[in-house]
Amino acid sequence: MRTGIRWLLRIVFLLVLLVACGTFIPRPLIAPVKASSVAVTHRILLLSGPIHTDIAIPLDEETRAAFSFLGNTDFPLAHPNAEWLIIGWGGRAFYLETPTWAELKALPVLRALTIDRSVLHVDLAGHITEPQSNVAAFDVSEDQLAKLRDFISDSFVRDAGAVVPIPNAGYGEIDRFFEAKGYFNALFGCNTWTAAALRSAGLRTGLWNPFPQALRLSVAVYN
Repeated sequence: MRTGIRWLLRIVFLLVLLVACGTFIPRPLIAPVKASSVAVTHRILLLSGPIHTDIAIPLDEETRAAFSFLGNTDFPLAHPNAEWLIIGWGGRAFYLETPTWAELKALPVLRALTIDRSVLHVDLAGHITEPQSNVAAFDVSEDQLAKLRDFISDSFVRDAGAVVPIPNAGYGEIDRFFEAKGYFNALFGCNTWTAAALRSAGLRTGLWNPFPQALRLSVAVYN
């Protein structure tokens, strides 16, 4: 019994150490050259919850043009009251079958802890108030924002050039789910995808950020 407890404590200590190292070792290790202060900048947002993060990018003319392929689905990209395009990546079973914590089921949790196909969740938002504890804002250049758009766009699975919506999947009237590239697991999940997206926009994250709290802390330290 004592041997089992010791091994459990060792495993917990190792996990805590890995998360700490993943948070405080920056990626990239060397800070990128910052854009000129006179350059035009755009606001992007990191939206975080207890276990998941999303990215919000301004829904301006350039973003609508970059994601015009969504217009071929029933996603309302041209909604007149929308100010932000919100994108998140995650495991198919957990994402689709757990719109609220009250609907948590055993099988989606098991799939999330092992391996699952991935999906992209796309939504719209109006005005987002800053500051908030679950909202982190960053200013990026036009070129950095363009690279972020490209990263997100490249995360969609395409069939004959068209993105693949998941029928009858969504939490509300506006949001939609789409087939995504890659596979989800607990070690490299939604928050590591968000971190990679932020790095594509020239921001620094931790080396490995499996939890929203670790990602939020690392981007606060290094940006």
